Amino acid sequence: MLKDLISSERLADYWRNIDKNILFSFLGLFFLGIFFSFSSTSSLAGERLNKDFYHYFSRHLIYSVLAITVMFIISYMQISFFKKTILPIFIISLILLILVPLFGVEIKGAKRWLDFYVFRLQPIEIIKPFFVLITASLICSSKEKNSKYSYLLSLILLTLIIFLLLNQPDVGQSILLITTWISIIFISGTKISYIFFTFCLIFFSLLVLLIILPEKFGYIANRLNTFFDPSKGDSFQSDKALAAIKQGGLTGQGMGEGILKESVPEAHTDYIIAVITEEFGSIISIFVILIFLFISYKIIKFCIKISNENSKISLCGLSSLLIFQTFIHIGVNTSLLPTTGMTLPFLSYGGSSLIGSSILAGVILNYTKNRIHNE
Repeated sequence: MLKDLISSERLADYWRNIDKNILFSFLGLFFLGIFFSFSSTSSLAGERLNKDFYHYFSRHLIYSVLAITVMFIISYMQISFFKKTILPIFIISLILLILVPLFGVEIKGAKRWLDFYVFRLQPIEIIKPFFVLITASLICSSKEKNSKYSYLLSLILLTLIIFLLLNQPDVGQSILLITTWISIIFISGTKISYIFFTFCLIFFSLLVLLIILPEKFGYIANRLNTFFDPSKGDSFQSDKALAAIKQGGLTGQGMGEGILKESVPEAHTDYIIAVITEEFGSIISIFVILIFLFISYKIIKFCIKISNENSKISLCGLSSLLIFQTFIHIGVNTSLLPTTGMTLPFLSYGGSSLIGSSILAGVILNYTKNRIHNE
């Protein structure tokens, strides 16, 4: 059985059909993440936490190797077999997300992780790509049956996940999922009026939460007030990140010469693009952004050629998820968006983030195989 799975014929077929441009782009992002982790975490471990200088780098390296393995496994799977795993994995991940308020680990006022002793897992990172796939399947099912109930079911799923996220609290992931869901609905051909109505419904629901439960959700209003008027709140992290980007200029201060990672907590996760720009310059940051845009371009180009509706909506949804997360991260780092904890896919430190990115990459590679639309 195993011998058949990894036979030379299967491997040759895999290599022949895989989109090598997208594959090497993902691998490039993983390797850039490893390199930038070495630069951004050594002083954090050595000077601030009294750990071995390579503590975080070695962990990031292990996470990256595991993530790349997951990416290859998912991309190698037969599409028919992979589709059978989508719903079970989504349900398990959703159950884990529901368990976070009960058994989660609280770090700096946010309860987003489950502690399995050997590692900590942030369930939402696993849920995101599978939520896109579930939503795409529901929409395609709705179109085939000429029914709107599947759209409603996807909205109910979204609402449940958003409620669980806001309870953690995690505004960034909530905004990311909402914008991704709206983009999927738009791509599916739903009327603009329906999308506008849904957007207004979500907006007013959040407004009601702010009014009814100010103790629980008042932090959202505080962050918005700070964003529009920095004098009304603590904008220390955003100010430092923007200053670091300006300090880096076009060519950067040099590897290891940045000070942002030493002055801002979690700079190696939520502010990694600012760290990169400070040390290596805007040229490298623009290069990283171009890789993300190139992947998105290749996905859209592939979608134009295929007729399989489910694959098309899934790929466009995954591309939206990738691009929205990237630009939310960049927006926060450049003070164009309110502060929120959002990692940069493939590059930020964190096991859950890297595994979530690898799942997304694996699915994209699987769905963009040359003969995928015929399967």
